Amino acid sequence: MLPEDKFFETNNKSKIWERYCGFLDLSLEEFMRVQHRLLMEQISLMSDTPIGKKIMNGKKPRNTDEFRKVIPLTTYKDYEPYLSEKQNDALIETPLFWSHSSGRGGYFKWIPYTHRGFETFAKRALATVILGSAKSKGEVHLKAGDRMLVLMPPRPYTSGSGLYYLNQRFSMRVIPPIEETEDIEFRERVTAGFGMALKLGVDVMFSIASVLVKMGETMSERAQKMRFSVAMLKPGILFRLLRALLTSKISRRPLLPKDLWKPKAILTSGADVSIYKDQIAYYWGQIPYEIYGGTEAFTMAMQGWNRKWLTFIPDVAFWEFIPEEEHRKSMNDPSHQPVTVLFNEVKAGKTYEVVLTHFHGMPLFRYRLYDLVTFVSLKDEETGVNLPQMIFKARVGETINLGGLTDLDEGTIWRALVNTGVKFEDWSARKEYHKDQTCLRLYLELKEEREAGIIEQMVDQRLKEIDLDYRDVGAMLELQPVRVTLLSTGTFQRYYEEKHKEGADLANLKPPHMNASDATIERLLKLS
Repeated sequence: MLPEDKFFETNNKSKIWERYCGFLDLSLEEFMRVQHRLLMEQISLMSDTPIGKKIMNGKKPRNTDEFRKVIPLTTYKDYEPYLSEKQNDALIETPLFWSHSSGRGGYFKWIPYTHRGFETFAKRALATVILGSAKSKGEVHLKAGDRMLVLMPPRPYTSGSGLYYLNQRFSMRVIPPIEETEDIEFRERVTAGFGMALKLGVDVMFSIASVLVKMGETMSERAQKMRFSVAMLKPGILFRLLRALLTSKISRRPLLPKDLWKPKAILTSGADVSIYKDQIAYYWGQIPYEIYGGTEAFTMAMQGWNRKWLTFIPDVAFWEFIPEEEHRKSMNDPSHQPVTVLFNEVKAGKTYEVVLTHFHGMPLFRYRLYDLVTFVSLKDEETGVNLPQMIFKARVGETINLGGLTDLDEGTIWRALVNTGVKFEDWSARKEYHKDQTCLRLYLELKEEREAGIIEQMVDQRLKEIDLDYRDVGAMLELQPVRVTLLSTGTFQRYYEEKHKEGADLANLKPPHMNASDATIERLLKLS
């Protein structure tokens, strides 16, 4: 029996909740005691390793204050070549696995996960499923053997690696099977997953928000043209389809994924969750549960059972936060060493850059994630969680500054586009110059006939409604700040196909939404 299976079988729901979700019951003082204790353990573990000696400069801080004083903030370059060359002998132990990032900027970041580190991450991963399927505190609907439809990048991406090793600690029926589909193209894996889900059913879903919406749209369109075939005559599939068709007919609308499946939880992450959550609920029948994670730490923060805000986890890493004003100084002056605050020092309504120090013998010290988060409240009165609550804002470098007046992030532009009500396939945005003035240039593929000028006015108006700082841009620049270039139908699909033929990595098959290079924009225009 797998380790976590045994715990589920031999304990009641109260004990299960305490083991996996108990950190939500901590006071701020208790949270910080966990942080300080594990930080001192980490310093002791890593002080004699090659990486530890390099980053700590041969010193061994005796407390948290000394740690923050003598050890500088770091970036991935500070760990070269130990991590990029996967040097196991530079670590405290041979890792359970190495995983890598999505390859932004043309190269991967490799991160080793220790056995003891992943044991903690596995518990927190299970906590996301428990919380994602709960409506109130203490509810536990997860059980061994649940069917999990996973539409995420495979190993050695962190999502795929984490799922593979999580499945060695807790029994899940992964759809599609990991070993059978890791080597096939992502779209084929999505198709295979939905085919199996139609036959077997689904208890939990884990996917990128945009993929869930795209699949919902596609299934709805195809359902209207669906004809019964021999393959549908299998009892499980036939019953599911007939029940779904009946539900859609009664509701007087096209068949939707929520008519076919009733999962306990839909888990997702990324900058687009807040934009797409209503569409996901429309297609799939429930508001998705949001996770904040990454290559460096798999799961770093998660929502409560009310699916509102996110809480950082105390035992996966030591958290520091660079206030926005300090962050800006360091971006303008690379020599500036920004001051940080701790988790018990953040202020409600303030935005911070996240800094992470690994626990459990993993290698990163005071590492800048270049993620910006905003703490919206110092507690969640609705759930009784007495810890600071945050929302993910943006990644550094993925914003567009207009006239020094506003920094537009991906989520803001995405929300403005969605709020226009115009149907679009995909988009890419960057800062350009029009009549010697700065502007936001949108390269947009529509699903309906519209004029570029009308779209410009609509997006401009929606941005004014969403971003208070943006309201002054037009008046200050004496120019319509939004410029739209319409791309022909199928442009993004042709881009995807070209990159796939060239052997591009999964993360680089689509143009970035923010700040695409000249070469990328030239290719889009050529394909259009």
